[in-house]
Amino acid sequence: MSTDVPNQRRRRLLSVLAATVVAVSPVVPALATADPGEPTLVLVHGAFADATSWDGVAAELRGRGYPVVAVNNPLRGPRNDAAALRGVLDSIDGPVVLVGHSYGGAVITNTHNPKVKANVYIAAFAPAQGEFVQGLLDPIRFPGSQLLPPALQVRVVDDATGIAGHNVDGYIDAPYFHNIFAQDVSTETAADMYAHQLSAALNANLEPSGPPSWATTPSWYLISAEDRVIPPAAQRFMAGRAASNTTKEINSSHASLVSQPVTVADTIVEAANSVR
Repeated sequence: MSTDVPNQRRRRLLSVLAATVVAVSPVVPALATADPGEPTLVLVHGAFADATSWDGVAAELRGRGYPVVAVNNPLRGPRNDAAALRGVLDSIDGPVVLVGHSYGGAVITNTHNPKVKANVYIAAFAPAQGEFVQGLLDPIRFPGSQLLPPALQVRVVDDATGIAGHNVDGYIDAPYFHNIFAQDVSTETAADMYAHQLSAALNANLEPSGPPSWATTPSWYLISAEDRVIPPAAQRFMAGRAASNTTKEINSSHASLVSQPVTVADTIVEAANSVR
């Protein structure tokens, strides 16, 4: 009996296992080598979260046989964070699908790399050139965001990228986190998410975006219709520019990647299948 098929299966399994990693720093060496033609799915979290916010989605994708990399987004500003993400991409062989949640969408928008064959925006910012995150929360055009004081607080943090080694970061205060960020998850899950919350530099909200990758890269957008951070109207506006033919909408909080990981994974797989 021929052993070609078992050997092929073993080689494919080893390749997927090698690519199924979580980056432990903004730039990591030699992450993975995926099968030729099989895209690596690179997941970029947003503000007020860390890479663990992708755990449910990543597990679903890995269960379907995809190589997955969840990166730690520095949350310092689109230019800085896109540079860190490009360092990760340099360590991956083969095609890539970039996935950004929330502010992570601004990061993938500012990431230009020939390996990237598709972008996926999950309740995310998809700015045009010159736009900035805070401007896309314009309460006149797009009312409804609850990401305001006293829920939104600031603090001074140590930061090598800031002035004199310090920066001013924003974060969501504990009493408001569950209701604003993830109202459709359990109290226990929200508490765990809050414990993993990373603050974001004010510059992440105010730095103008560069030329958008979505102008030249096929893009998907999954709108959260019950979002209390990025109003659904703002998401629809951005999706209409970036992914007009590949937009879907679900009844979810801003944290759809946590509350509905299977649906989020379905959207990512749709993008991945398009680049094979």
